[in-house]
Amino acid sequence: MILAFVPGWAGRDRLALYEGAPQMDARRVALDPRDPTRHRLGALTYLGGVELTGRSPAFGGFSSLTVSGEHFMLLSDGGNIVRFAMGADWKPHGLRFDNLPSGPATGWLKSDRDSESLAVDPTTGTLWVGFENFNQIWRYAPDFTRAEGYVAPPAMADWPGNGGPESLVRMPDGRFVTISEEAKIDRPRWRGSEETRRWSRQGLIFAGDPLRHRPRSFAYRVSPYHDVADAAALPDGSLIVVERRFRLPFRFSNRIMLVPAAEVAPGRTARGQLLAELDAPLIHDNFEGVAVTREAGETILWLVSDDNQTLLERSYLLKFRLDRRFAGR
Repeated sequence: MILAFVPGWAGRDRLALYEGAPQMDARRVALDPRDPTRHRLGALTYLGGVELTGRSPAFGGFSSLTVSGEHFMLLSDGGNIVRFAMGADWKPHGLRFDNLPSGPATGWLKSDRDSESLAVDPTTGTLWVGFENFNQIWRYAPDFTRAEGYVAPPAMADWPGNGGPESLVRMPDGRFVTISEEAKIDRPRWRGSEETRRWSRQGLIFAGDPLRHRPRSFAYRVSPYHDVADAAALPDGSLIVVERRFRLPFRFSNRIMLVPAAEVAPGRTARGQLLAELDAPLIHDNFEGVAVTREAGETILWLVSDDNQTLLERSYLLKFRLDRRFAGR
């Protein structure tokens, strides 16, 4: 017999993982709690939404999502995955909870799996995830069965650890676009005013799979006092960008912006047009994920919020129809 003394772990708690049978509840929510009949929000029409809750310690923190028909996949900023189906009755079924099979570092700490953005190839099912802290993009086999590799682009090396690839978009033509949450344009390369530089964010465009192509740079002009939370592509190559603002004592708001396809190009400064704003007294939270789908000839936007696994925030999943004049068909 060999006796060994193993000291107790005195560091930070291990990242919470999904274990056991999946459980999730959904409660319908109104766009305007004061007026449940309200549905218009700028260029959007509210089609419904739910607050998602679960008892697992890993539940919540949703930072990105994909939607295909009635099938949803939510990815948290701790590498946790929630899959389910949900139809017009807004009742989730076919629940499946999982965790990323691999990622930066050991996966012991949440900072090792700070998965903030998600893109999918609708033809092959291949997935790409953007990680903050490490500023890396990882590629996974369909259904997250295994990791296939990763890249740490030098152009992302100086992006803030907590302000990196918050968005990652696979464009209709096969390009990939990512915009930093907080990284400003470098002064030596910027000819605009200091005020303009302050509200510009670094963006990268990959001609194809980020693991195989070097990126080229562009800039995104964010709204003052906002940061980039996520983005999704419209059929014509325009971008829907979700911007986020935090105000004390504890209040989030979001702007939904439309960026024309022509401005999503190397060397350009892309500027968005305001479509809608989610702020009090309407339903509002830390919305970090957006997905675009088509339904009965209409363009649909889905938004998911990151509750940061706190009691002060919620996990909302909201559905909107985009006015046809902005739908990019």
